[in-house]
Amino acid sequence: MGQIKYLKDADITNKRVLLRVDYNVSMDEHHKISNDTRITQSLPTINHMIKNNKIIIISHLNRPKKRDSEHSLAPVVEWIKTYLPDTKITLVNDFLTEDKSVFENQKNGEIIMLENIRFYPEEQACDPEFAKKLAELGDVYVNDAFGVDHHPAASLTVIDQYLPSYAGLLLEKEVKLIGGAIENPQKPFVAILGGAKVSDKIKLISRLIEIADQVLLGGGIANPFLAAAGFPIGKSICEQDMIETARSLIEHAANTNTDLVFPIDVTVGDLNSDEGGEVVKITDVPPDKAILDIGSETEANFGAIIAHAKTIVWNGPVGVFENPEYRQGTDFIYYSIVRNPNAISIIGGGDTLAAIARKVYIEKITHISTGGGAMLELIEKGTLPGIEALKQ
Repeated sequence: MGQIKYLKDADITNKRVLLRVDYNVSMDEHHKISNDTRITQSLPTINHMIKNNKIIIISHLNRPKKRDSEHSLAPVVEWIKTYLPDTKITLVNDFLTEDKSVFENQKNGEIIMLENIRFYPEEQACDPEFAKKLAELGDVYVNDAFGVDHHPAASLTVIDQYLPSYAGLLLEKEVKLIGGAIENPQKPFVAILGGAKVSDKIKLISRLIEIADQVLLGGGIANPFLAAAGFPIGKSICEQDMIETARSLIEHAANTNTDLVFPIDVTVGDLNSDEGGEVVKITDVPPDKAILDIGSETEANFGAIIAHAKTIVWNGPVGVFENPEYRQGTDFIYYSIVRNPNAISIIGGGDTLAAIARKVYIEKITHISTGGGAMLELIEKGTLPGIEALKQ
């Protein structure tokens, strides 16, 4: 097994560069992009190569069952043009049947974007013949698709066999920052975990218990832990089959001297009611209400811990942030992190990014990861299939 070759160390000139990115962006009902973080974070790699090379971009969008306009990358092409107004960008509907002159006539400084690569079932089947046909379009391959590097696919884990392959600037940044935070974190290391399901994050919680000084729990993910510790959780969402797992993780934390920090008060309410929430002690959650956010005393406690951290990893909102009544805790976590100038801060996960979209002081976050599942798997395992393929 070799080492990853990084784009910034390579001399790539007058080449056809196959660039795999992750433009799986969220769109509203009018097919307008609502969060373009994944696009903007790919621009340094594009700008690094565009002047002296021809770039052919490969991406997917969602999980299409068939070729349809709803999953077309056309809106993404138009969006990128606003960032690269002087660059000719052409969308190719089907690279297998397209007139080859489109590729032959491409000039340095121009971009061709292939239509949604998941329109081809061979992509997720990791078909080597399909990967070879893709590879024939280019001279070199650059993987900058961190957000999807945990999913084996022809354009991610097979194509590397047929072309000289490099990690793009974004992938390098993700690997080095997240890897560094896990392998050699500055202490105190504080992890903040929210979101709905423990089952999605068992291995992550176990791994963070081993390396973090404190793990702060909020959102639905905290509920099985609260139940395991004997606190009432009312009508809160709770994976009942995870309560025993939570109990064993509490023991694991005790054995490793890691502080597993629960909410001490919470905002309870009913999402089906127009009534606002009320803050109660964690011992006093009423049987007819659900925990929907952390409370003010928990904010103060979490805030004090975050203020002294030197490394912070945050994944998952700590309340039902989509409802203005229950987003205060998640906002508080965000502002606590940006107010700590001494910490390396890494934030990831689709819901977390949605919760902090368009916030002020975003530049004070060290790194906003483009990966949700990829970030979690990199923390858990230290590598990803897409990264391993680059080492072949």
